[in-house]
Amino acid sequence: MNLTDAARMLLTESAAHPELLRDARLAYDEFAGGRQVPHTLLSRMLGEAGRKGVFPALRERHGERAVNDMITVLAREIDRQAPVAPRAR
Repeated sequence: MNLTDAARMLLTESAAHPELLRDARLAYDEFAGGRQVPHTLLSRMLGEAGRKGVFPALRERHGERAVNDMITVLAREIDRQAPVAPRAR
Protein backbone atom coordinates (compact mmCIF):
# COMPACT_ATOMS: atom_id res chain seq x y z
CA MET A 1 0.00 0.00 0.00
CA ASN A 2 1.24 3.49 -0.77
CA LEU A 3 0.40 6.86 0.76
CA THR A 4 -2.16 7.72 -1.92
CA ASP A 5 -4.03 4.45 -1.30
CA ALA A 6 -3.96 5.04 2.45
CA ALA A 7 -5.41 8.54 2.09
CA ARG A 8 -8.07 7.23 -0.30
CA MET A 9 -9.14 4.60 2.25
CA LEU A 10 -9.73 7.29 4.86
CA LEU A 11 -11.44 9.49 2.32
CA THR A 12 -13.99 6.78 1.48
CA GLU A 13 -15.24 6.60 5.07
CA SER A 14 -15.00 10.26 6.07
CA ALA A 15 -18.13 11.79 4.52
CA ALA A 16 -19.97 12.00 7.85
CA HIS A 17 -17.06 13.87 9.45
CA PRO A 18 -16.37 17.24 7.76
CA GLU A 19 -12.95 17.90 9.32
CA LEU A 20 -11.70 14.42 8.50
CA LEU A 21 -13.19 14.67 5.01
CA ARG A 22 -11.36 17.96 4.39
CA ASP A 23 -8.03 16.61 5.67
CA ALA A 24 -8.32 13.28 3.86
CA ARG A 25 -9.25 15.00 0.59
CA LEU A 26 -6.31 17.39 0.88
CA ALA A 27 -3.90 14.55 1.70
CA TYR A 28 -5.21 12.42 -1.15
CA ASP A 29 -4.96 15.27 -3.67
CA GLU A 30 -1.42 16.10 -2.58
CA PHE A 31 -0.22 12.49 -2.65
CA ALA A 32 -1.93 11.90 -6.01
CA GLY A 33 -0.09 14.95 -7.34
CA GLY A 34 3.23 13.57 -6.16
CA ARG A 35 3.60 16.10 -3.36
CA GLN A 36 4.48 15.60 0.30
CA VAL A 37 1.86 16.06 3.01
CA PRO A 38 3.01 17.57 6.33
CA HIS A 39 3.26 15.11 9.21
CA THR A 40 0.99 17.36 11.27
CA LEU A 41 -1.86 16.87 8.82
CA LEU A 42 -1.33 13.11 8.66
CA SER A 43 -1.21 12.87 12.44
CA ARG A 44 -4.38 14.94 12.80
CA MET A 45 -6.08 12.77 10.18
CA LEU A 46 -5.28 9.51 12.01
CA GLY A 47 -6.29 10.98 15.36
CA GLU A 48 -9.58 12.28 14.01
CA ALA A 49 -10.35 8.93 12.37
CA GLY A 50 -9.78 7.23 15.71
CA ARG A 51 -11.92 9.72 17.64
CA LYS A 52 -14.77 9.51 15.14
CA GLY A 53 -14.80 5.70 15.08
CA VAL A 54 -13.89 5.38 11.41
CA PHE A 55 -11.54 2.41 11.84
CA PRO A 56 -14.25 -0.21 12.56
CA ALA A 57 -16.07 0.77 9.36
CA LEU A 58 -12.81 0.55 7.43
CA ARG A 59 -12.07 -2.89 8.92
CA GLU A 60 -15.50 -4.11 7.93
CA ARG A 61 -15.14 -2.83 4.40
CA HIS A 62 -11.47 -3.56 3.68
CA GLY A 63 -10.40 -6.11 6.29
CA GLU A 64 -8.07 -6.01 9.27
CA ARG A 65 -4.86 -6.39 7.29
CA ALA A 66 -5.62 -3.56 4.86
CA VAL A 67 -6.47 -1.18 7.70
CA ASN A 68 -3.32 -2.12 9.58
CA ASP A 69 -1.30 -1.55 6.40
CA MET A 70 -2.94 1.87 5.94
CA ILE A 71 -2.15 2.93 9.50
CA THR A 72 1.42 1.63 9.20
CA VAL A 73 2.08 3.50 5.94
CA LEU A 74 0.78 6.77 7.36
CA ALA A 75 2.58 6.30 10.70
CA ARG A 76 5.89 5.63 8.93
CA GLU A 77 5.51 8.81 6.91
CA ILE A 78 4.71 10.76 10.08
CA ASP A 79 7.77 9.25 11.76
CA ARG A 80 9.96 10.00 8.75
CA GLN A 81 9.01 13.69 8.77
CA ALA A 82 8.52 14.48 12.45
CA PRO A 83 11.37 16.29 14.14
CA VAL A 84 13.29 14.27 16.67
CA ALA A 85 13.04 15.73 20.17
CA PRO A 86 16.35 16.18 21.97
CA ARG A 87 17.02 13.65 24.72
CA ALA A 88 17.05 14.85 28.29
CA ARG A 89 20.44 14.50 29.94
